[in-house]
Amino acid sequence: MTRVSEIAENWLGLCRKPPAVHALQAGTGIPPEPLYEGQPAGGGGGSGAIRRGIGAILSGTKTLTHNPQLLWFTFLAGLVLTGHLFAQWVLLFVNFNGRLVTTDLIGSPFVAFLVELPTVFCLVFLLAGLALSLTSKSDGSVSFFDGFTRAKKFLIPLTGWSVVLALAGTLLFTAGSNPGNLKSSWSLWSPFSTFLLYVLNQYPFSWTLNPAVFGALTYPPWGEFCGAGFPDAFIDTLIFSVINTLLFILTLFVVPQLVLEKKRLKEAVSGSFVLMKNLRGEVAACVLGLGMVVSAALFTFLLFRFTRIDQVTILYNGGITISSLRPGDAWIAFGFLYILALSGFLLVVTTIGGIATLDLYTSAKTRESAE
Repeated sequence: MTRVSEIAENWLGLCRKPPAVHALQAGTGIPPEPLYEGQPAGGGGGSGAIRRGIGAILSGTKTLTHNPQLLWFTFLAGLVLTGHLFAQWVLLFVNFNGRLVTTDLIGSPFVAFLVELPTVFCLVFLLAGLALSLTSKSDGSVSFFDGFTRAKKFLIPLTGWSVVLALAGTLLFTAGSNPGNLKSSWSLWSPFSTFLLYVLNQYPFSWTLNPAVFGALTYPPWGEFCGAGFPDAFIDTLIFSVINTLLFILTLFVVPQLVLEKKRLKEAVSGSFVLMKNLRGEVAACVLGLGMVVSAALFTFLLFRFTRIDQVTILYNGGITISSLRPGDAWIAFGFLYILALSGFLLVVTTIGGIATLDLYTSAKTRESAE
């Protein structure tokens, strides 16, 4: 009865003490108690699976709220994606000017892999640090950098897994960019790219995100020259991000098994698929729940249509067509703050997703051990 009341008070917000993060037992990767109550693994269908999937999101949100130091994962993940964007921009900038390297080299799968690999490795390493920090509490709190330091012991398996993911991501990106080696501009990513280009041409993104716009108005023609390739670089970065997110979801529990149970790569992959099969309802509910939150946040840019600031069309030949007057400095600053807030929110949701993943994983392992 005492245990039931404690759980009820915790979920209803009546408990004054912050919920402690359960530490996994050394060498087993299984916590002494499940993070939330649920049915045994493999029997979680219907509303029970949905409840547990949404419960993992709520649990991840509470954990992040009471352990704000985990926002270092959010910040570092943002730096990794920014670095990927910068690398894509440099490649396309060189390609547009065509003086240093050939177009075939820039668009080759080899170069795409060289850009993708360090990005994936950094994200995998950050996820490993997040998992290890959540499973090694000290005085009721967690330390992200403690887990980050412990993750160095798993550099070899994490690097091997990063290579696998980077190869898969590069193949998907290349195949989608030029399916069947067609000699045309159409690709599987064309609808997505067209939509993204339309969004980037709208306020607030057009006046705050693209350096070519400011350059064209302030330092022509040098400004347009420096901003060349940025829209395509941003779109390619988002496409890679979508691909990487899909790959991480399909192999959701590989990293926890590598660093918590110290399994070999092949065993971790097979074990992840087994857990995914047993938790397919919970994982689907968790992914869909986070996806709905992300979608709602992304479409808030439509609220800016009431400003009547029209689109800025950035042509592929470097020219820029502006169909409205320059907005005031206040509007530009507000748009910039909106983009920062939106980016930060999406990265926070990503952090919550990582915590929720570990929540589902530890709960599943606990139910397995109980059986």
